[in-house]
Amino acid sequence: MITSNTTCLADEETLYRVAELFKIFGDPTRIRILHLLSDKELCVQDIADGLEMTQSAISHQLRILKQSALVKFRRDGKTIYYSLADDHVATILMQGLEHVCE
Repeated sequence: MITSNTTCLADEETLYRVAELFKIFGDPTRIRILHLLSDKELCVQDIADGLEMTQSAISHQLRILKQSALVKFRRDGKTIYYSLADDHVATILMQGLEHVCE
C-alpha cells in the first residue's frame, strides 16, 4: 500500500513524469551503469571497462541518465566523473533488485 504523497499522484503531469522515470530504468545497460555507480563515482572509461562496452555506448547512456537527473558529474581536469544523483536513485535501484530476487 502506498501511503506517502498519494495526493501528489492525482496530478496527471506527475504520473507522466513517474512513467518516464520508469522508462529510463527499463534499459538493462542503464541499470548496469547505475549499479556500478552505486558503489563509487567512475569515469566513462572505468564504466566501459567494467561493463565491457565501448566508451561511445556508455556516453550515450550516461547522457540519458544525466538528462533524467539520475546521475551527476564533476570534472577533474580533462576527466569527468559520474555518480548517482542522490540517495533516491540508489533506493529505487536496490528496491527493484530486492523485488526481483524475492
